[in-house]
Order: sequence, then structure tokens, then C-alpha cells
Amino acid sequence: MKLKKGLVQVFTGEGKGKTTAAFGLALRAAGNGFKIAIFQFLKANGSKTGELMLAKKFKNVKIFRNDQTHPMFDKNVSLAELKMNAEILFDTAGEAGKNGKYDMVILDEINNCVFGGLINEKEVLNFIKNKAKTTELVLTGRHASKKIMNAADLVTEMKEVKHPYKKGIGARKGIEF
Repeated sequence: MKLKKGLVQVFTGEGKGKTTAAFGLALRAAGNGFKIAIFQFLKANGSKTGELMLAKKFKNVKIFRNDQTHPMFDKNVSLAELKMNAEILFDTAGEAGKNGKYDMVILDEINNCVFGGLINEKEVLNFIKNKAKTTELVLTGRHASKKIMNAADLVTEMKEVKHPYKKGIGARKGIEF
């Protein structure tokens, strides 16, 4: 299913729900027959998340991931290796965004990659500029740059008001992952 015009959406901010919102869009789009490519930066191939398990049930949803997670979560990961793998994944995403094969492309945590110096902001702006006309593009992650937000058609900022983590409640399977 092709859109006449694909837009650019950004989900950013310090609050929870950026990836959740993007996957909600993907679920809705998949149910309507869209072909979807989701590129998850900073999330390891081996980590079994609920969204990964659900996506496997849809023939029209493909998830691509890095080989490792962020050094913040795994001290055995070097920043240089993370940068190299992020760039490889971004190159794959770039082709998917340009070729029109997918109706929706999601770059999950890409804003964090730009903020952390793993991916160049100009490359993301070129991705936005050169995406297929009919492809909906969704970018998630904290710290979206002003330039990326200005290039988007829709920007939603998640704001934390209250979070259970502050009460010592960690991430829960089925809810946060």
C-alpha cells in the first residue's frame, strides 16, 4: 500500500513512550498492509523484546538491529565498535528509505545516535531529504536536534512527569521491553 505523500515524524523528549509510539504506528500500518522496515539502533540482536517477537508474526514487518547494545548497558562494548555498527545499520536504512520498497521506515533511537556522535546529523538530514516520496519516516530517541525537528512534519516531545524507576521499579518484560 503506498501513501501519496509520506511524512516525517519525530518522537523525542525525556519521557517514556518514543519507541512505543513508533511501534504503535507500525502495528497500525502493518494491519493496513503497509510494508515496514524498523531499524533499531542501540538495541542488540540477541535481546528478545516484545516488539521483536510481535514483528516476527507479520510478514510485512522487518526489524534490523546492531550487533550490540550501548556501552551504558554493556561495559564490554567499545564506542568505536558501536559507531561502526551504527553506521553500517544507517547505510542499510538509507537504502531502504530511498528505494521505495517500504511504506514506512522507522529509525528507532537515531536521535540518540546523532547526539552521541555515532551518526552525523547531516547524514540524517540527507536521509530525510532523499527518502522516497511515498515513504513515511519515523525517527525516535531523546535529544532530537533543532535541524532534524525543523525538517520533520510532525514532532512530539514526550515529557516525564512521574516515573516508577524513581521508586526503584525497573524495566518490566511486556511493558518496557
